[in-house]
Amino acid sequence: MSEPAAALREVQLLVPARGSVELGEVLTQLAAVPTATPFAEDTTEFVAEFSRGLSRAGRGLPELEALAFWMRRSAIRQLRDQHRGLESDRLLLVPRGTVFHIPPANVDTLFVYSWLLAILVGNRTIVRLSTRVTDQSTLILKVLAELLLEHPGVGQRTAMLAYAHDERTTAAISLASDVRVIWGGDATIEAIRRIALPPHATELTFPDRFSMAAMDVAAYRRLSAQARALLAERFFNDAYWFDQLGCSSARLVIWVGDPSLVPEANADFFERVRAVLDAKGYAVDAATAVAKHVHAYGSMIDTPVVGYEVLGNELTVLPVSEFPQVRGDFCGGGLFYSMQASTLLDLVEHIDRRDQTLAWFGFSPEQLRLFARALNGRGIDRIVPVGTALNFDRVWDGHDLLQAFTRRVVIDPTAPLPA
Repeated sequence: MSEPAAALREVQLLVPARGSVELGEVLTQLAAVPTATPFAEDTTEFVAEFSRGLSRAGRGLPELEALAFWMRRSAIRQLRDQHRGLESDRLLLVPRGTVFHIPPANVDTLFVYSWLLAILVGNRTIVRLSTRVTDQSTLILKVLAELLLEHPGVGQRTAMLAYAHDERTTAAISLASDVRVIWGGDATIEAIRRIALPPHATELTFPDRFSMAAMDVAAYRRLSAQARALLAERFFNDAYWFDQLGCSSARLVIWVGDPSLVPEANADFFERVRAVLDAKGYAVDAATAVAKHVHAYGSMIDTPVVGYEVLGNELTVLPVSEFPQVRGDFCGGGLFYSMQASTLLDLVEHIDRRDQTLAWFGFSPEQLRLFARALNGRGIDRIVPVGTALNFDRVWDGHDLLQAFTRRVVIDPTAPLPA
């Protein structure tokens, strides 16, 4: 799309200001703003203040509290130091230019993580947000808009906007971008990938993923009642924060070890998860409850289900006799498959590139490393303790975002030979 054509498209600007604007005007103004030095003082101070403001405004909302904690001052210093560690006398990291983020609609906070990493390393940014606003996204944008008034340098490098699904608008923004980041379902990514980028631009995609949890059954049996309750609460945090629709939320629970110990451990564990649900007041609506029943009945036809345990509308457990092929469309809301394996290595042959996170309990570092080496790239990008599956990291789905949002400039300091 040419720039005059882009100018005819109207979008809703959400941050730094609000209102209907012509897309061409947004792109022209953004292109005129220079990139910033990675981890410039004004940018890092802005992020620290954003963390404090969001912590106050989001008190009692676990997803926002986790986001505020992730971008606290000490954590940003660590990111800065890691970034500097990637440089040398011969290698300098510089911003790529303009980063276009297309986050999913089902995870309210994800756009902030992606946007912040791009901003911290000095880029200009465009974030396309869903027209379906939520209370949490509205709160984030409110805190952000107020704070950007005090940090105009960051505000000038930021454009968060909303528009209905429109290929021409996405095409105009894409042609003005140096990096495009797509988070979403496979169909969404396939559709957007057909839209051209400039020849020099790069693209990161984060498609549909499948995640699971693995627990050593003997280690679980050794836990006290209090420790088992804590493990169940951590599992709740992984699974239910985004109604089990987050890409890192487990759908399959694998008990590793003596098969005779699994039925008792499985029953005890999910009873404790049920207790956490009651304590937290988590509930699903009628539509989700019905969808879960339909999904479960379909699984009984297509997968080796050997049981059907309903612990209220919020928790359904389907024991299976072997690794189930249940990747793809999912209802969420607390539907889990469970199975037994003798060792972690027994899982290797079943893992593929769609598998993202393995949340673990009860294994040694050596066992986890051996498992990762046995996989050797066939799948699973994150092996993390139960309770941390949703913790965002600069390395996500195998991509180091600090490096993906920067270009590497080689500087040869060798003096030329005299003539």
